[in-house]
Amino acid sequence: MTILHVDMDAFYASVEAVKDPSLDGKPVIVGGLAGRGVVTSASYEARAFGVHSAMAAITARRLCPHAIFIANDFEAYSDFSSRIREVFFEFTPLVEPLSLDEAFLDVSGSLKLFGSPEDIGHAVKRRIAELGLACTVGIAPNKFIAKLASARAKPDGFLVIREDEVTRWLHPLPVGALWGVGAQTEETLRRLGLKRVGDIAALPRTTLERALGHALGSHLFELANGVDDRLVKPYEAPKSVGCEETFSHDLDHRAEILREILRLSDRVAGRLRAKALCGRTVSLKLRWSNFKTITRSKTLAEEIDTAQEIYQVAKDLFSSLAPDRPRIRLVGVSLTGLAAGPPSRQLGLFGEGGRARRDAARAVDHIRGRFGDRAVGSATLLDELF
Repeated sequence: MTILHVDMDAFYASVEAVKDPSLDGKPVIVGGLAGRGVVTSASYEARAFGVHSAMAAITARRLCPHAIFIANDFEAYSDFSSRIREVFFEFTPLVEPLSLDEAFLDVSGSLKLFGSPEDIGHAVKRRIAELGLACTVGIAPNKFIAKLASARAKPDGFLVIREDEVTRWLHPLPVGALWGVGAQTEETLRRLGLKRVGDIAALPRTTLERALGHALGSHLFELANGVDDRLVKPYEAPKSVGCEETFSHDLDHRAEILREILRLSDRVAGRLRAKALCGRTVSLKLRWSNFKTITRSKTLAEEIDTAQEIYQVAKDLFSSLAPDRPRIRLVGVSLTGLAAGPPSRQLGLFGEGGRARRDAARAVDHIRGRFGDRAVGSATLLDELF
C-alpha cells in the first residue's frame, strides 16, 4: 500500500487568516473570546509563546497578551474541510477523513495516473495551497507510519518513509510515539527498561504479551516492527446515528432517566458532528422492566446537531410515553433524516443562542478529539436543562 496522511496546519486559525488576510503572520487564538473558556486552535505565532489547544483562555492571554482572539466559526471550518476533501477525491476515491482537518488517502491505485507517491503528495499540497492553506503530508506503506511521519514533519512539511526505511526510522523514536501508548502504558514500559521503539521490537512477541496482556502486547509488537494492516476506509454516510444502553438495575426516578437521556443525547450529538452530519428526526426508545419496548419519533422543520436540541425533543417524547412511576430497563436516542454539514439555519427552534451553543459544542468536540472524552465537558448542561 501507499498511504498519505494529510494534516492541516493550525487549521481553524489558518481559515481565519484566509477570511481576514490582515491576520496572516500574527498570533491568532481561536476560541476563548473575552478571556473565558478554552483555546480551540492557535496559529504557530501564538504557539511560539506556549499557547496550545485546550488551554484555558486566561492562561493563553497571560502567555501571549498581544494575541488576537477570534470567535469560532465552525460553518467556515466545515466549508473549507469540504473543499479540502474534494481535493483529495481528485487523486483517489479511497479517502478516510479522521476529522475536519486530517485524512488518510490510499493512492496505491493512482500511481499510474499521477506519478510517484512524492508527485501525488506535492500535488495535494499545491492544490490545498490554492485554498490559501498549508498542510503537512506524511507518506508511508501503512496508516500508522504515515500519520507518525506527518506528525514529525509539521508544520507545512513533507516526509516520505519508504518500506525499506521503516524500521530504521521508527526504532530510535521514544515508546510514546506508538499508537495506543498513553502515560500509564509508557510508565509500565519504562519500568521494564523499554524506552525506545526498537527496545520493544527486539523482544519476542510472547514476552510482551505476558508483560502487558495479549491484546496490548501483540498490538505494540506489530507497531514496533512497522506493521499496520488497517485499510483506508472510505467514508459512507450512515442512515442514522444513535446510542442506547441497557442498565444493570431498573431506573424508576424521572430525574435519573432524564439524566441518561441527556448523556445519550450528548453522545449522539458528538458522533453527528464528528461525521459532519445533522438530522431532523429524533427517536426515543424505552424498554420497561417487563420488556415492553416502545419507540416514538418527532420530525422537526429544521436540522439539529447539538445535545441540547436533541435532548429537548427526546425529553418531550419521554414525557408523552412515561407513566408516573416508570421502571425503565433500556433507553435509546437516535437521529435520522440525516444531511451533510452543519445545520443551515442561523436562528430557529431554540432562538438566538442556537448558533453559539453549536459553536461551543464543536469546540468541545475538537478538544475531546485531541485529548480524550474526559478532557472537557459541559458542566452547565445539567443546570441548564433541569
